[in-house]
Amino acid sequence: MTQHDDLPQESGPAGGWGSLRSISRIFGEARPNPAVLDTLRRQNKPGGFMCSSCAWPKPPNYKPFEFCENGAKATIWENTSARCTPEFWDDHTVTELRAWTDHELEMTGRLTAPMSYDAETDRYVEVSWDEAFAEIGTGLKALPPEDVVFYSSGHAGLEASYLWALMARLYGNNNLPQSSNMCHETTSVGLKKVIGSPVGTVVWEDLAKTDCYFFFGQNPGTNSPRFLHPLKELKDRGGKIVTFNPVREQGLVSFVDPQDPTAMVTGSETIISDQYHQLKGGTDIAAILGISKAVIEADDARGGVIDWDFINEHTTGFDTFIALARDTTWQAICDECGLTEEALREAAEVYMQAERVIGVYGMGLTQQAHGAWNIGMLVNLLMLRGNIGREGAGICPVRGHSNVQGQRTVGIAEKADLVPMDKLRELFDFEPPQKDGMHIVDAAQGLLDGKVRAMVCLGGNLVRALPDRARLEDVWQAQDVTVMISTKLNRSHLYPGKSAWILPCLSRSEVDEQETGNQWITIEDSFSMIHGSRGHRSVPSDKLMSETAITCELGKVLTPPNPKVKWDEWRADYSLIRDLIEATYPDDFRDMNKRMNEPGGFWRDNPAHHRVWKTESGKAEFTTPEKLNALDFDDAEGRFRLLTMRSNDQFNTTIYGYSDRFRGIEGTRDVLLMNEEDMKAQGLAKDDVVALVGDAGDGVARRLGGLSVIPFDLPRGTVGSYYPECNVLVPVGHHDHLSKTPGSKAVPVRIERDAA
Repeated sequence: MTQHDDLPQESGPAGGWGSLRSISRIFGEARPNPAVLDTLRRQNKPGGFMCSSCAWPKPPNYKPFEFCENGAKATIWENTSARCTPEFWDDHTVTELRAWTDHELEMTGRLTAPMSYDAETDRYVEVSWDEAFAEIGTGLKALPPEDVVFYSSGHAGLEASYLWALMARLYGNNNLPQSSNMCHETTSVGLKKVIGSPVGTVVWEDLAKTDCYFFFGQNPGTNSPRFLHPLKELKDRGGKIVTFNPVREQGLVSFVDPQDPTAMVTGSETIISDQYHQLKGGTDIAAILGISKAVIEADDARGGVIDWDFINEHTTGFDTFIALARDTTWQAICDECGLTEEALREAAEVYMQAERVIGVYGMGLTQQAHGAWNIGMLVNLLMLRGNIGREGAGICPVRGHSNVQGQRTVGIAEKADLVPMDKLRELFDFEPPQKDGMHIVDAAQGLLDGKVRAMVCLGGNLVRALPDRARLEDVWQAQDVTVMISTKLNRSHLYPGKSAWILPCLSRSEVDEQETGNQWITIEDSFSMIHGSRGHRSVPSDKLMSETAITCELGKVLTPPNPKVKWDEWRADYSLIRDLIEATYPDDFRDMNKRMNEPGGFWRDNPAHHRVWKTESGKAEFTTPEKLNALDFDDAEGRFRLLTMRSNDQFNTTIYGYSDRFRGIEGTRDVLLMNEEDMKAQGLAKDDVVALVGDAGDGVARRLGGLSVIPFDLPRGTVGSYYPECNVLVPVGHHDHLSKTPGSKAVPVRIERDAA
């Protein structure tokens, strides 16, 4: 059943009692041991464990409850009392389970034993760990190394990640795609191009010193709720927040602090955004150019607005950019983004009045065909007034998965020149492969072309997470070997290769007992801070292994004997792995074992934060985009821009439930959100059932049916529906031109009535 109010769809502020009720509902469904309350008490604190949900920083001066709604749900969900034992398969076949929803699969509970797929019975059967590793080793060593892909999600810590990358290179390739390929790879590539750093320049202390945030395509209410506290603190001290997003996200509208007893009793809410601009999907370039144009015009008129000292000393390419801003008419800018000149000038006025500005963005900028231009334009805006490389200001990409950034830092990268191969050669006495490996889009295309013959996945749910889902489901099973390291059953397990294994692993909150005791791992947050993490909960089954232990055992069967490669010693004592990380990356990880438990973590440092630009020119570089939007398709009669979105009740492909309270949608995910004028133009009424049809023009039929139409506050021409269900509509080839990040925030589609 679908429930929704008349426009706008806002069910009250973010946080507050709504957040607590939502956590309580998940607690009731997961039925964890009550000891999980003690687990939550330790979450994101020194001596405890780091949340496996988002990558928001962990402050040195922590609150009594240093977790958000999404983080609490992730911990409760993973600590469920339900168990998916080998006996589960007595009553179910793999083919039968394909009819189950993602939520139903998750509800089976934690996996308890290693399993292999038996094609004759179409079931998974329990195997011993020794048997699993031996057979996996035999299967993978029989394949050419270039045909095997080693994928990792952001769940694993730095220790497992470092060894995972080392294992792949000892095996013989750089086929090391990672979940950032699907979300913030545009940041890694785009930011590095313009400021020389693949990560943001902001540190925790900057949040308390800024005067203003400019938000583009990021939703803290659902994806990083702990960010709402610094936003509230800014508003309390009189700062300003300006937001650009096609969707009115409640976390950027208003917030009630759940840790403020007075606010909870009175319902007193903080209005977050002073201005909220709903631009057309994919048109951030035009909006940012409009703000920049207003800033340039103000400087022309009265002077003292642009930071010319910064421009002249630290940047290149400004003359070309300023010419673009002056030559582009207001009419062209406003027609493109759907905002008025007055609205853009009002945003520019806030920007000019603020002394220190932080530019925040998320996947609304990165998941576009020209996402790198989006990021370059936001950097342009910040550089106009010197808002990079000084306190209280900078560029702030918000990562969506804990340690997704850190895995890149310690070597999980498909590009050989991003890895200190000379250090690996010296430390381990082997010749690392120099050929670039596969990005996740390359791997997906390789599957479609029959060139990828094995996937070994350290976490993740790639069959569900990748574009072109229906096509990939067909080819995933054609692989010779599939290996999934997982905590719970997911859809990727239901498309086993000719030989397939599920290897169950610990969660972060659980005791990782090895020969030298309960082990620490480390993670890196969005601000490049490194934190120690150690679990305290008892394990759900004595047949589980940690991700690090599994990696070491795989390494033993996949890589040639080498006296300098000490898998057994590394498994026994993770501090030895951290010594290797420090030896490989001495500038970033000096005294890693000593510093990893400092409150707030220790900082890897960032040259761009100090106005040292590691670019080709040696300066920060202005971007001049070739057009006013980030799309790789044109508007056409009946063509819409599909914006894929997450609900309040999910994390990535994990679906906790069917309540998206911020959008007023309950009991379903099969919806299409549309502007009311677009509905009328298409002859549609509320609750009509439609199908979305791909309109990429590549000759491939893509369709998602059974969607109920809901009138929603969106710009005309932009429609919305949920990820990952909509992945079936995203072509593998629809991605950012520079980074290959899938363009999931502007997918060309048409709408048809669904006969079903």
